[in-house]
Amino acid sequence: MGGKASGNWADELLDHLRPAARDIGRVAAWLAGAVDAEVSLQDVNGSLLAGTGVPADDGLVLDVSTGRIASAAVHAHGRHVRLDGLGHPATKGVLAVTRSRPFDQRTTDIVARTAWVLELLLRERETASAEHRLDQATSDLRLAILQLLMVGDIIAARRVAAGLWPGLFDTDTACVYVLEGHAARRDDLAEDCQEAADGHALIVRCPAVDEHLIVVAPVDRGQDRAGPELRTVVGEWPDTFIGGSVRQDLAQTATAYGQAVSALAVARFRPDRAAVYAERTHPERLMNPLALRGWADGLLSPLDDLPHHTRAELLATTRLGFSFTAVKTAIILGVSRNTVRARMERVEGLLGADFSDLTTRAAVQLALNTQAAVPDGPRPPAAPPAGVTELLRTDPLVAWADGLLGRLTTDSRDLRRTVRTWIAAGGNAERTAQVLGIHAQTVRDHVRSAEPVLERQLLSGGSDLYEVVLAHLALGDLGEPAVGRAKRDHSDVTVHE
Repeated sequence: MGGKASGNWADELLDHLRPAARDIGRVAAWLAGAVDAEVSLQDVNGSLLAGTGVPADDGLVLDVSTGRIASAAVHAHGRHVRLDGLGHPATKGVLAVTRSRPFDQRTTDIVARTAWVLELLLRERETASAEHRLDQATSDLRLAILQLLMVGDIIAARRVAAGLWPGLFDTDTACVYVLEGHAARRDDLAEDCQEAADGHALIVRCPAVDEHLIVVAPVDRGQDRAGPELRTVVGEWPDTFIGGSVRQDLAQTATAYGQAVSALAVARFRPDRAAVYAERTHPERLMNPLALRGWADGLLSPLDDLPHHTRAELLATTRLGFSFTAVKTAIILGVSRNTVRARMERVEGLLGADFSDLTTRAAVQLALNTQAAVPDGPRPPAAPPAGVTELLRTDPLVAWADGLLGRLTTDSRDLRRTVRTWIAAGGNAERTAQVLGIHAQTVRDHVRSAEPVLERQLLSGGSDLYEVVLAHLALGDLGEPAVGRAKRDHSDVTVHE
């Protein structure tokens, strides 16, 4: 609104308090036009908040900004200046109005009322800023708790959570859910989930994927109170999906997270947009448990002399690093990717392993999961690391592997050969293409086509891929895992392309 203020200037000014019209810059511009003046609004540090920079007596501005005086009016160099402090007792801004003519009663009233409106808007902005800082601090705290759970530091996670959510993690088990929706609406989805969970879950904005929310829902007395409510929320949100893990020990939060991500891929094709990780036949369930535990302890024994915290940190990082890229693992854990790589290289060195080899990854992942499943159980005599093939080549496992991989034989493209060669090449499509004499994109298409047949994700890595690798080992289709032997070139450490 330009020019002088009309007779209904009060209504015009109050119109700026409507929710859709609250803008400090627009109010300053209105005031400049209403009283035919130059207007500036500065904060206590002298930074311009709105209007134009208007020269004023620095001493007076300081007196007003510090609250020594509430307002001042001066006439200098042919200009009339009025200063008003906004806020009390410590001001949040100084309004300076400069005009060529003196301030009469009407213009004085307009400036005073405008100062009141600006003060309200500044207070509202400060409140919103404080709320944002509080929300950010709470969000950071939630992420810190999740990161502690991911590395198995349950005691520290409980200690951090106790301040805001006392008793949330007094239980020993939990389910993990991953919700996927539009990134622009994730905060609104998180608020709905918070309300639905009613304090019975840790809800974290995923630091690695903008579309994801990660929820850790403790299972208390056998009951997951948050899970059903989260599925209800998803049902009310279009284009939103949820994948959930099976019940896991809190120390296995990283494993549960991987299960939830796997289930999320299935949920995208479900009418209800929800899925829980399938309890299918896993190869370790077909093995002699004492022999499996003895072999796992033997394989991981080089890490036994490490301090408990260091060992847990290395193993948790390795488990996540086997399922995700170094970048995503680093973001989830709140460390640098160089730290992730350094930890995994240290484990490689201690185990004499080659993590560029998928059979090695599958064997080490099997050992890690075996130890994690019963961390305090009885420890049978350790078996030598080379015993993995003996564990796998039993009648039950051979039958399981043959049934799984046999699904691929019906495809005329010989998907089974492509998958086997791709695994042997460390999950690298270009090297596979050179061996088979086909295009790298054809390799990717074959592997992608094998996923629905096997009902397992392969290109994204993780536990699904390692089960398929173990099936090949059980049938003798791949060589011995590179554990405890001289390492080969491992420049291509990740499977993901």
